[in-house]
Amino acid sequence: MASSIISPPSATFIVKKKELGRSAFSSSSSPSPFSVPKCNKSAAKKIVSAMAPQQAERMPATTGSVRTAMTLTEKIFARASEKPQLSPGDNVWVNVDTLMTHDISGPGSIGIFKREFGPDAKVWDREKVVIIPDHYIFTADKLANRNVDILRDFCNDQNIKYFYDIKDLGNFKANPDYKGVCHVALAQEGHCRPGEVLLGTDSHTCTAGAFGQFATGIGNTDAGFVLGTGKLLLKVPPTLKFIMDGEMPDYLLAKDLILQIIGEISVAGATYKSMEFAGTTVESLTMEERMTLCNMVIEAGGKNGVVPADSTTFKYLEDKTTIPYEPVYSDAQARFLTEYRFDITKLEPLVAKPHSPDNRALARECKDVKIDRVYIGSCTGGKTEDFMAVAKVFLASGKKVKVPTFLVPATRKVWMDLYTLPVPGSGGKTCSQIFEEAGCDTPASPTCGACMGGPRDTYARMNKAVVCVSTTNRNFPGRMGHKEGQVYLASPYTAAASALTGFVTDPREFLQ
Repeated sequence: MASSIISPPSATFIVKKKELGRSAFSSSSSPSPFSVPKCNKSAAKKIVSAMAPQQAERMPATTGSVRTAMTLTEKIFARASEKPQLSPGDNVWVNVDTLMTHDISGPGSIGIFKREFGPDAKVWDREKVVIIPDHYIFTADKLANRNVDILRDFCNDQNIKYFYDIKDLGNFKANPDYKGVCHVALAQEGHCRPGEVLLGTDSHTCTAGAFGQFATGIGNTDAGFVLGTGKLLLKVPPTLKFIMDGEMPDYLLAKDLILQIIGEISVAGATYKSMEFAGTTVESLTMEERMTLCNMVIEAGGKNGVVPADSTTFKYLEDKTTIPYEPVYSDAQARFLTEYRFDITKLEPLVAKPHSPDNRALARECKDVKIDRVYIGSCTGGKTEDFMAVAKVFLASGKKVKVPTFLVPATRKVWMDLYTLPVPGSGGKTCSQIFEEAGCDTPASPTCGACMGGPRDTYARMNKAVVCVSTTNRNFPGRMGHKEGQVYLASPYTAAASALTGFVTDPREFLQ
């Protein structure tokens, strides 16, 4: 352990937090070193007139319309609503580019669509609806199985182009269309594009904001309306800006960044606000790491998270989609409600202790917490790079795990990567080989798994009151099964290190 690094998570990591207010302007390129004073004007107590006074006829401006700078999210709303200008708080009808639903929320959304538009109604665009069974799949629960049947019947009736079906629950590989976790599959299958609007009946739909698009979760009623019209009435959110600079230490991952932010602003700190991420650290992140960052903005109450599209984004999309897209970016003088600046070089590995994602602590401060298991998976921590990070720690240690370690790849592609891609520095070994040598469970079929608990026969579900270190996104009581279970949220590095010791462990013990 690098004992010389002793900074607390909120003391030196945030070097500036600037409240800008709705009337102040902020330039992302050269923020002012001074605080912006607020103008406090008291309202006049004397009523001068109850009617507007007579005015001379106003002549049209000769210099053209005055345009107010907009944030990235505001620009996407403006384009999608066909408005030249929007401000936070405006309510507008937005044209939806993609609607996603899955086996938990899909049947309810379909039921509302049929009730409101008629049993024989057709969806607004069969190529813009994406239906992905992923949550309660590999189970004998008849109601869970029925949900997938409802999706299948609807997609057959509507001729939905993008339905990733599964019929053989005994062998996922026998289902050529099945993908796995919706938020990762959306990206892998080319449904995420800069500048677009993606809505989904899942709170972690915000993951797709990593591609420079507006993506957010909606309820079944809204989804039923979108199915019939392709539109939704949305309020333009104000934007919080998070600027992260500095070279990322080799013991940190994006999960540490977002846990720090949530710990700083709380689970309600971004309620109905857009969270825009910028800075040299963000620019250096891979697409999968950016997805992790945006994935958990909902744990801060955020309406959406977004990373401006760049060469990394465009490279990722080269072989994913042929649909044209047009990225947008925040104006230099765009108004941000609050701006946070971070020095990432001072951040240490973090965990979120039970029972809230904002219950932040340094991993090394929890070294005496004995654990019963480790879970690697979910839309947050079940991507290929997440498993590569776990393998890196195991490889560096040369040891076996001391507690049951469950591996649940997010998608079919991730599962294949575990068996085919060599881990850097391993001499050609794959993740699956390294996991087997370390004594982990065999990688399970791709699904949401135990992240949301699910039926009692769900793989790796916490059916007893055990302590788990998990790469998932929520640790509320009962989230992964037993209501008295304890979940410590952590990065793949920290989860792997903890598996090797049987205690919550700072990954620097093995990576430095």
